[in-house]
Amino acid sequence: MPKTSKHSVKQEAHDMRQHDKLFIGGEWVAPAGTGTIDVISPHTEEIVGRVPDGTAEDMERAVAAAREAFDHGPWPRMTFAERAEVIGRLAAVYNERQGEMAQLITEEMGSPITFSNLAQAPQPLGMLQYYAELGKTFQQEEQRPGLFGPITVRREPVGVVAAVVPWNVPQFVTMTKVAPALLAGCTIVLKPAPETPLDAYLLAEWAAEAGVPAGVLNIVVAGREVGEHLVSHKGVDKVAFTGSTAAGRRIAAVCGEQLKRVSLELGGKSAAIILDDADLAASMGFLSMASLMNNGQACVAQTRILASRNRYDEVVDAIAGMVSSQAVGDPADATTGIGPLVAKRQQERVEGYIKLGMDEGAKIVVGGLDRPYDRGWYVAPTVFSGVSNDMRIAREEIFGPVLAVIPYEDEADAVRIANDSDYGLAGTVWTADTEHGMEVARQVRTGTYGVNCFMLETNAPFGGYKASGVGRELGPEGLNSYLEYKTISRLG
Repeated sequence: MPKTSKHSVKQEAHDMRQHDKLFIGGEWVAPAGTGTIDVISPHTEEIVGRVPDGTAEDMERAVAAAREAFDHGPWPRMTFAERAEVIGRLAAVYNERQGEMAQLITEEMGSPITFSNLAQAPQPLGMLQYYAELGKTFQQEEQRPGLFGPITVRREPVGVVAAVVPWNVPQFVTMTKVAPALLAGCTIVLKPAPETPLDAYLLAEWAAEAGVPAGVLNIVVAGREVGEHLVSHKGVDKVAFTGSTAAGRRIAAVCGEQLKRVSLELGGKSAAIILDDADLAASMGFLSMASLMNNGQACVAQTRILASRNRYDEVVDAIAGMVSSQAVGDPADATTGIGPLVAKRQQERVEGYIKLGMDEGAKIVVGGLDRPYDRGWYVAPTVFSGVSNDMRIAREEIFGPVLAVIPYEDEADAVRIANDSDYGLAGTVWTADTEHGMEVARQVRTGTYGVNCFMLETNAPFGGYKASGVGRELGPEGLNSYLEYKTISRLG
C-alpha cells in the first residue's frame, strides 16, 4: 500500500490550484528543482494552477521507483485477477468523482463541459472498468500441444512503461496506456503535458486511495527535454506515446536504436464521405461531433468533408449551417458547443492555416480571421469550400475548428481521395444504405471507421495506419502491447 500523506494543495481566492510535490514511489515528494509550470485558462488567460516543473533528476527518481516496484515489488507477481481487483477499486473512486475530473479538464484546457461530461471523464472510467472486468478471466498461461511434448505459452508484463500524453484529451489518452499497463503487471512513469497537469494530480490521489502499490504509478510533469530523458532512459522497457507525428518519429528513432518496445498514436486528417443518398439533416447532428469535437482539437476529427459534385453546394450549405449553429464561448457554460483553443500558440497556428487556405484559393463560407472574443484563445469556427485535396489545408493536421469541403466525381474517386493522405487514423461514411456503407468502410485504409456515426469503443482496437501511428490501444489488443509472450517446451 502506498503512503497517502496529502501533498500541499492551496485553493486561492481566484481558485488557483497550486501543487508543490511530485508523486513518486507512492509518496508526495519535493521536486529536485525550483522551477514551476503555470496552468493558464484558455478562456480567461489567467493562471488557474501551478505545479513543479520536473527535472531529469526527478525522472531518474521516478524510473528508479518504477524499476524497484517492477523488479522486486508484488505488482508483477500478482495474478491478473488480483490486479483487476485493484483496478476495479480505482474505477470505483473514479466513478464517484468523475464530475470533478470533467470540470477540472474544462478549466485547464477549455474543453466544453458537455464534451468533458460526455467523454473527457466517462471514457477513461470506462477503460478502467473494461480492463478490470477483462482481468477477472484473463489467463497468464495457455497450454498447447507440441511436436514432442506439451507447450506452455506464458504472458508476462513488458516491464517499466514510460507513458507520454498530450493535452487535448489528457485522461482519455492517459487511461489508454495506464489501464492496460496496470492489468499487464507493468509499472509506469506518466509524463503529462505541461499545459494540462492538474488532472494527473487528481488521478494520483485516486490511485493512492484505491491502494495501487507504491512505485506502480509515478507522475512527473515536465517539458520536452525532460520527456526525452525519460523516453531514452535505459531503465524504461516500453514507451507509449500519443502526440504529433513529428514527435512520434523522434521517439520511434530513439526506441529503435535501443530496440525498446514502443507504441505510437499520432496525428490524423480524417475524411467524412457524404454519399448522394445521405440524409443531410440527420447526418449533420452526428457529424458536428465527429468533426468539431473538443473545439476541433482531436486527432480523430473528420476535418475533410467529401461531397459529390452533384450535391456539392447543398452539402456546403449544410456544413456551414451546422458550424454556424455552434455556440462559441465559455467552456464551462453547458450551452457552449465550441470553446477556446488550449494556448495562444495554438490559436496562432490555426489562424495561420486559415490564412493559408485563403492564399491557396479556397473560399471561406463561414468564419475566418475575425476572433469571436478579445480575451481567450478563441478562433472562429471556419468552413472552406473550393478545396482540392492537394492543398495544405487538406493535407496537414490543423487541430482546430477548421473544415474543408472537397468535391469528388464518383464513389471510387471519394475513396481515392480519402486514402490520398499521409494519415490513416479515422473516417466516416454517411449514407441511407448501411450495408453499402460497410462496403465503403472496408476500402478506406484507416484504423477506426464509422458508418453514419463515429465512436471509440473500449473493447475494440484503436490506432492508425501510415503516419497515424504504430500499434493499437483499447480492447484485448491494447493489453497485448504491454505483454511479452514466452514459449516453454518440455519433454516428459
